[in-house]
Amino acid sequence: MERKTALVAGANGIIGKNLVEHLRADGGWDVVGLSRRGGPGAIAVDLLDAADTRAKIGALTGVTHLFYAAYQDRPTWAELVPPNLAMLTNLVDAVAPGLQHVSLMQGYKVYGAHLGPFKTPARETDAGHMPPEFNVDQQRFLERRAGDWTWSAIRPSVVGGTALGNPMNLALVIAVYASISKELGLPLRFPGQPGAYDSLLEMTDAGLLASATVWATGHRGAFNIANGDLFRWRELWPKLAAYFGLEAAPPLRMSLVDVMADKGPLWTSMAAEHGLSASYADVSSSWAFGDFVFGWDYDMFADTSKARRAGFHEYVETEQMFYRLFDEFRKARVIP
Repeated sequence: MERKTALVAGANGIIGKNLVEHLRADGGWDVVGLSRRGGPGAIAVDLLDAADTRAKIGALTGVTHLFYAAYQDRPTWAELVPPNLAMLTNLVDAVAPGLQHVSLMQGYKVYGAHLGPFKTPARETDAGHMPPEFNVDQQRFLERRAGDWTWSAIRPSVVGGTALGNPMNLALVIAVYASISKELGLPLRFPGQPGAYDSLLEMTDAGLLASATVWATGHRGAFNIANGDLFRWRELWPKLAAYFGLEAAPPLRMSLVDVMADKGPLWTSMAAEHGLSASYADVSSSWAFGDFVFGWDYDMFADTSKARRAGFHEYVETEQMFYRLFDEFRKARVIP
């Protein structure tokens, strides 16, 4: 079988890290990772700099598949568009000759999920919404540029994974929040909007997402990808509390960004007592994302039947996913 060469942008993120591991385990791939900060197994490259991108990527030959999971945050939705579109453009320009497929990682923002209540279940054929939205601009760029190569757009829900220093790791938010609550002798209170406790939600396991992303290289177009089950925090939250040996007290709306701002010294003391491997900077990068997710007082789920009809049938139980991720955090001494 002909070997393929995968170039993974955002290789150290919550999505890219699992994708790299999945591709390497598959055995049929040569894998090259890209990351702004570099790191083990990844080339350090500033995708915002077209010249740096050409210089770093130009030496690579034979890239057949580009998996794009890079992202740069900005304060407003409008400000997100120029850098995130530029990074994808610069990378495609640098690597296009010889490409067979480009995989673009998106999300439910395509459906306006970040703006407020939206039509659920969201479907790939749903009408767009008023811009700005960088995911849409990136997809349109691929549609225009696609020639000899095909493209797919993968749309996960909130992704469950173990990457540290990531701005969108909900499992880490819950694990660290619960660990600090336990250290302070407190119950685990849901900190979100009152209505969010009863909203209908779903998540996407990072391993399942990696498998779906590779599967989709044999297809064209957009695919919603999620675990396959739905949940409400009202039912799941007490079970997550029990994992940490905590009671679940009634919800109380509070900003994690605010209440966790002074917890660095406490975490340092916890790290010394329990032999933890992660600094507070490592585990505190997603508080704003936690506030965002726990503020969804509306349903957040999509129809994933298009992928199933096309042949992708993997499933992950969300409750068990959380327990597995918490176990992995403990094994790596990220949390007590």
